[in-house]
Formats: sequence, structure tokens, C-alpha cells
Amino acid sequence: QVQLVEYGGGLVQPRGSLRLSCVASGNILNCGTMGWYRQAPGKERELVATITVNSATKYADFGKGRFTISRDNLQCTVYLQMNSLKPEDTAVYYCAAKTGYPSGSLYYTRYEYDYWGQGTQVAVSS
Repeated sequence: QVQLVEYGGGLVQPRGSLRLSCVASGNILNCGTMGWYRQAPGKERELVATITVNSATKYADFGKGRFTISRDNLQCTVYLQMNSLKPEDTAVYYCAAKTGYPSGSLYYTRYEYDYWGQGTQVAVSS
């Protein structure tokens, strides 16, 4: 079994920054593609960013130029640096990981990930 735990959420003012971390632990046989998703109240869970083991990245349009995803393969950890935050970025942010095989695509849907974290709340408000 694999556990994902997110860290770094909180309350931040508009135009502020936050850095989220997600650490994987447990019986990790393969640390493949990892991603960040978010879900605002009353809305569907949506993709924020994805990163492969080779550090190829993909971003949702709302995050381009403001968010940066990165990873540490040795620690099976993924990060999300969020700058210039807006009130509409308020949501619960979840990390997800592909640990089976194959696991190297940049284009998995949210239904294809093997494990999810419990989420961390991000609130952007003055």
C-alpha cells in the first residue's frame, strides 16, 4: 500500500504565494507520473499540473505562468509552487501518483491514477 500526504496549504492573501508538497511512502515499487488536482466547493475535481519521471510537465491554462510543478524522484515527492494567487484558486488541492506499469504518460485522466492524498486546503482571501 502507498500513502500520499500533502503539506503546505493555508490562508494567503491575493497575489501571495504558497508551496505545496506531497510525500509518498509505503510499498512504492515505481514512482511514476505525479499530478496535482484541485476541487472547489460544488465543482468537479480538475487538473492543475502533471509531471513525469523525466520532468516533462503539463499545466492547466489557469496555472500557466503562475504555478510550477517539480519533483524529487529519490524521495517520490512532488511540489507545487503557486505564485500570484487569486481568490478563484481557493480549493482543496490533491496530489496523485501512478505507481503501476506503465506510468510514464503526461496525459492520464484523474481516473487512471493509482493513489491519492487526502488533500490540503488552500484559501486565497484578503
